[in-house]
Amino acid sequence: MMGQTLALLRRHGIRLSKRAGQYQVIDPTVLEQMVDYAELSRGDVVLEVGAGIGNLTLLLAARAGKVIAVERDRRLMRVLGERLRVHSNVKLLCGDALQIELPKFNKVVANLPYGISSDITFRLLKRKFELAILMYQREFAERLVAKPGSDDYGRLTVNAYYRASLELLREVPPEAFFPQPKVTSAIVRLKPREPPFDVADESMFFNVVRALFQHRRQRVRNALYRSFGEVFPGVKVSKVERRATIDQKLPKALAETPVIDLAPDKFGVIANLLTSP
Repeated sequence: MMGQTLALLRRHGIRLSKRAGQYQVIDPTVLEQMVDYAELSRGDVVLEVGAGIGNLTLLLAARAGKVIAVERDRRLMRVLGERLRVHSNVKLLCGDALQIELPKFNKVVANLPYGISSDITFRLLKRKFELAILMYQREFAERLVAKPGSDDYGRLTVNAYYRASLELLREVPPEAFFPQPKVTSAIVRLKPREPPFDVADESMFFNVVRALFQHRRQRVRNALYRSFGEVFPGVKVSKVERRATIDQKLPKALAETPVIDLAPDKFGVIANLLTSP
């Protein structure tokens, strides 16, 4: 597939941009695995973000009922148009996947541009769909699936866990791409779900997560004290009142827990306690 990719790019006079994250998967085994992981059928409408030159798109078109392929580079759109012209079940959309209106889909399979990994993931999670198989930079993938207490555990982990179940399926070496990135990648299975714990006020919950992870190595009491304005934006209180509010609303055991050791549901508990009268 390397030779075919190079030939296509040369014929169209295209030089891929590493800065724009235009890394094309050229390992057939990796591409086949991504499609297999998605368990596609003719009843599926699949969204692909960052279609590139269409190596993955062609496989998706052969298995799914419909493919919506999004690509922002007009040069690559010409390549896609050429390669996919015989596939009537593929709709090509030229534009920024973070900005354009996306049609309905029930699955996502994509080799995501690394620079938009977080933004596109959370944009997708605002939509209703069944399953996503997504290629990320390994470091980002490890943060998505991290466990409490680990160095990778953080705001991204908790916010993603609140909206979806996630599983790291396999690592992908740089040699699977052209051009080769300097980092290892990873394929993640993402399944949207209802939040696994109750939150009375989602705005408060996300404020608490953001505030606490600004001081991830500190205990909850001190982290909340230092980022009180993040939790209660616009509220002006004295330092003494801050401390009193925290001590009044949180049980001692929870307040003394290091932020990095909190399970995701505990952030919900803290948010609910701080929301209560």
